[in-house]
Amino acid sequence: MRGISIHATVLTILLLAAGSSAQTQTQMNEEACSKYKQADTEMNKVYKQVLNEYKSELAFIKKLGVAQRAWVAFRDAHLEAIYPEIDKTRYGRVYPMCRCDVLTELTRERTKSLRKWITGNKEGDVCTGSIKFKD
Repeated sequence: MRGISIHATVLTILLLAAGSSAQTQTQMNEEACSKYKQADTEMNKVYKQVLNEYKSELAFIKKLGVAQRAWVAFRDAHLEAIYPEIDKTRYGRVYPMCRCDVLTELTRERTKSLRKWITGNKEGDVCTGSIKFKD
């Protein structure tokens, strides 16, 4: 019994030294999903900025909408490939956290891609396509 107490004390000291505090799984799930919601909000904001900035380019707007819907389908399919079981409870209590971590990463990557239409490309980039050049 004494060994368990020592291990718990050492773990507590390590967590405190690392600036971490112990959390419940529910709290970690909520934190991860909050990060995903923030990432999704940011992506939608950037997407709307792109739509506004390119509003006169109707062919682009239409195709960007198709691309965004395809990205959502990819995001969902990718998540299902990682966690293919129908009964997600088989992945344990960490599943909501892990799910939100994957969604956050994918959404941040998509936001970075969308942001290129706002920030523009360097002059001379011959493969810029519909992305405008920086001023």
